[in-house]
Amino acid sequence: MRIVITGASSGLGKHLALGYASIGNELILLARRGEKLKEVATQCRVRGAKVETIVSDVNDFETMKTIGSQLAQTPIDRIILNAGISVGHSGGVTPFEDFHRLFQTNFLSVHALLEAIIPKMIEQKSGEIVFISSLASLISMPTSIAYSSSKRALNAYAEGLRYQLKPHGIDVMNILPGFIDSEMTQKNKFKMPFILSTDIGVKRIMKAIAKKKRFHPFPLRFYVIIKMLLLLPQFLRDRIVNLTNFKKGI
Repeated sequence: MRIVITGASSGLGKHLALGYASIGNELILLARRGEKLKEVATQCRVRGAKVETIVSDVNDFETMKTIGSQLAQTPIDRIILNAGISVGHSGGVTPFEDFHRLFQTNFLSVHALLEAIIPKMIEQKSGEIVFISSLASLISMPTSIAYSSSKRALNAYAEGLRYQLKPHGIDVMNILPGFIDSEMTQKNKFKMPFILSTDIGVKRIMKAIAKKKRFHPFPLRFYVIIKMLLLLPQFLRDRIVNLTNFKKGI
């Protein structure tokens, strides 16, 4: 299986790469930090996988479009769009520069890479496109407006793409994890509800992909709480959110 993984130098991307590293799998790993990516590639090769690394910044859209065109020359079985960033939680107004960077990394870079890959998948009538979104996309807390907005945009993109590509035999999956212990979440200064270890989180993601889950939010308890909150009348939901410690967030 030929698998492309973005954001593969650390966190979920690194552990997904290691999870899929086995004899018979060809991994194409993309990340900005070359030395860390090299270390991940070495570990994956030890496990028997054939590995290619591409050092790239997803915010360089022209480069991402070029990489997409190059990758599309050979059939891709699965692409996992994992690259993403957060600017942490803050009760103040998010600077425009941070807002812009979040949308570039978490959302716009996705289409820059997929633009050339999608037509090739349609041509081959097969393939899987996996988006790593977040439970934070389902409700925007006051402390994470930019992050939640960028991931909600990703949800909309994934949903539309799923409808578009289903007739062509292409599976589009959207995975929405809650808190998972990673480089991104370790900088949070608050108690994170239902946080999962990296190992458990990655296993759940891989299981959802294996089952071709079109929409998979987890952990279930956290998702149910969010859904219940969203079902409440707006005035009551506002009151609950306003009573929540802003630094706690989702």
